[in-house]
Amino acid sequence: MRVQATVRLDKKTKNLVKRLKPGEIALIDHADIDSTAAQMLVDARVGAVINVAKSCSGRYPNLGPRVLLDAGIPVIDCTDVDLFKGIKDGEKLEIEDGSIRRNGEEIATGELLTDSRVNELLETAKKNLGHELELFAENTLSYVTREKSLLLDPAALPDVRTPINNRHALVVVRGEGYKEDLAIIRTYIRDVKPVLIGVDGGADALIDIGLTPDIIIGDMDSVSDRALKCGAEIIVHAYSDGRAPGLERVDKMGLSAAVCSVPGTSEDIALLLAYEKGAEMIVAVGTHSHLVDFLDKGRKGMS
Repeated sequence: MRVQATVRLDKKTKNLVKRLKPGEIALIDHADIDSTAAQMLVDARVGAVINVAKSCSGRYPNLGPRVLLDAGIPVIDCTDVDLFKGIKDGEKLEIEDGSIRRNGEEIATGELLTDSRVNELLETAKKNLGHELELFAENTLSYVTREKSLLLDPAALPDVRTPINNRHALVVVRGEGYKEDLAIIRTYIRDVKPVLIGVDGGADALIDIGLTPDIIIGDMDSVSDRALKCGAEIIVHAYSDGRAPGLERVDKMGLSAAVCSVPGTSEDIALLLAYEKGAEMIVAVGTHSHLVDFLDKGRKGMS
């Protein structure tokens, strides 16, 4: 295996994929690569991936490395050297097996992940899943205790112009299988015409198939300018203390937005908004529904 190409680097994979060109090398810092992030790298048609974190730590069975290998994309784990300090974005690198070279000089070596190695790590991870489930359950109970008001008290949600009462609502998250699920329900969308709610990059998922979201909800870190300018209502998810970093981006674009500081994820707020505003039915695409899903997102518990 030998790849010679321009390297692009970003510690946030979802930011990096926006500017990757086909064949380029992606330098990331992404422990336990999830399948959604891996698929984004596949869609960007990267030539190789160098990860300064462990792509599969064995903590739980994350499927990202398998997605990349199945697509024929080499993955090198290089955890001993901080390549982000020694490599500049746009440089030319050469990768051969686990060796990383610049101008013919080796600057680092890492582990080239193979099918057998990934299978071995996944088997180890499956054995550890019981422990992760126990920790997840404990953290969930802790969240329920701290955030019981979210479950028991009315949520302080912003008013929206889009009529939702007695309509179907489709909430789209750019999670595992979202493309396939959207393709399956195209007829439903055409016939029923649900309210279209995009959660961050979920808004782009709708636009990519020719649909315009009615509402965009999120912290605005993974949604494109194109989506924000589509005319949808924008709701910026703020921290519980009221800080809303995403609002600065929206303001700079000259757009108006409501702010919502309800605890939980942006996905939670989207579902809650549809429910509280009287949606007759809520259809969710790409949402997180099982333990590995939540671990992929770095969630140690939920309420």
